[in-house]
Amino acid sequence: MQSLRRLLVFMRPYRVAAILSLVALAGVVAGDLAVPRLIQRVVDQGIVPGDQDLVLRTTGIMLAVTLMNTVLGLANNYLSIRAGQGFGADLREALYRKVQSLSFGNLDHLETGQLLVRLTSDVNAVHMVIQMFLRILTRAPLLMVGSIVLMVATSPRLALVLLITFPVVTVMIVLFGSRGRRLFTEVQRRLDRLNTVMQENLSGVRVVKAFVRTAYEEERFEEANESLTAQFLFIMRLFSVIMPTMRFILNLGMVAVVWIGGLQVLGDTMTVGQVIAFANYLQIATFPMMMLGMMVAQVSHAEASAGRIVEVLETPNQVVEPAEPIAMPVRGRVAFENVTFSYDGNGSEPVLQDISLVAEPGETVAVLGATGAGKSSLVHLIPRFYDATDGRVTVDGVDVRDLSFETLRQQVGVALQEAVLFSGTVRDNIRYGRPDATDEEVVAAAKAAEIHEYIMSLADGYDTMIGQRGVNLSGGQKQRVSIARALLMNPRILILDDSTSAVDVETEARIELALKALPDAHTRFVIAQRISTVLNADKIVVLDRGRIAAIGTHQDLLSSSPIYQEIYESQLGNGVVVNGSN
Repeated sequence: MQSLRRLLVFMRPYRVAAILSLVALAGVVAGDLAVPRLIQRVVDQGIVPGDQDLVLRTTGIMLAVTLMNTVLGLANNYLSIRAGQGFGADLREALYRKVQSLSFGNLDHLETGQLLVRLTSDVNAVHMVIQMFLRILTRAPLLMVGSIVLMVATSPRLALVLLITFPVVTVMIVLFGSRGRRLFTEVQRRLDRLNTVMQENLSGVRVVKAFVRTAYEEERFEEANESLTAQFLFIMRLFSVIMPTMRFILNLGMVAVVWIGGLQVLGDTMTVGQVIAFANYLQIATFPMMMLGMMVAQVSHAEASAGRIVEVLETPNQVVEPAEPIAMPVRGRVAFENVTFSYDGNGSEPVLQDISLVAEPGETVAVLGATGAGKSSLVHLIPRFYDATDGRVTVDGVDVRDLSFETLRQQVGVALQEAVLFSGTVRDNIRYGRPDATDEEVVAAAKAAEIHEYIMSLADGYDTMIGQRGVNLSGGQKQRVSIARALLMNPRILILDDSTSAVDVETEARIELALKALPDAHTRFVIAQRISTVLNADKIVVLDRGRIAAIGTHQDLLSSSPIYQEIYESQLGNGVVVNGSN
């Protein structure tokens, strides 16, 4: 259980409650083990000789032991639940924080469905086993060992029965446990797949209906669901064979004890009280073994889940904070110095190669190119969503890898093509990056993004609730809210990554004018599908297969760049604007 042991660090804040829980549990076990010995005393020294006083005294002791066990059992339950729930909450929070800290590169390799399963099902499996450890999984071995010791002390000859039954049951538990982890790892993998299918289907339900693919999606879900069910059924079939077999073997041991013990009583080598005590101890020892047999499946499940959690917690972040970040005000000069970038490091095909580019403070730099040319990859290096593989990206002459995330990203506003909004009010979404922004600042940002008039036409204005992922807004409206959110941060560097693709040309032109009229000039990087969007940019960068094919103004490129000329002719050559490639 290496993975489970590595997660025990989250139990440290609750170690006092855990230790007290185990102390109370030890008291319960001691009481349980004392009862058969007291029964033996009642039978052999009270009932057989006819000593009524001894019977009453011993019965009183048994009642006191029972009351003590009840109190200690309640204490164990309370303390174990408190420690277990705290452990689970801290583990879930640590895992969530780790996911939040991962870079874009890390998240590219982790599907949303997988992360949801690890944050929910996997954490719950580990939490339940830790809680069980403080109750059943510790009590069972203590009862078993204590019962065996007392059985040997009661009748060494009769204890020889244990040499036949217990080793067989122990081997069965070990074999099932060793195989269980692999089986439950496969269960979680198939659960990942089911979650991914559900997440894709629910988030894309409109596309599914629009393309009449409901039947196809039902087949995908049915396949993933049946695969998961089949794995569970296989485990349950295996479990259903092991448990009755264990019960049969242990019951055979009980029959042998009664038979051999009865013969010894008839031969005057054992007393009736000893046989009764031995049978009780055997029963006490049998119960924990049955419980361990039942719990081994859950432990195997938890170990598999723990391994998946550890995998995320120990994933090295591809983009890390500098050890000694430089504190500086940002003016907005951005430079790419011989930058090469690939998503999987030096071993994969570069997405960008030998990029050298300078954007002076206040300049607007437009980036054009075909699909896969590296446009988004280029601008994503500025706020360090990814790090350059070779070369460096600087802001005001300082390598972005020497700036803290907070210093850098508070001065970089980003509006993406796929505008991600959160459930809440329109106001809350606009001031997501600046929760302390005033209403006047929110309105100013909305006006600059040409979304203020639409917001005011809503029944509740800025207090209108936005559904999950902005479902009650159009694509263009979501993009304009996203632009307003970026502008409200008053960044020195603004990245518009195809953020007006769903906006009509007239509205896009008004947004452009509003941005130019802002009192504080910012360095702007614009990726656009429509060439009309970038005609007035200070610099237009044409990317071709990850390399800069040309840099210049519209007039410069129109006379010198065949690629730019082709894009221009395809969109504006006939006086008709059509979407370009992105």
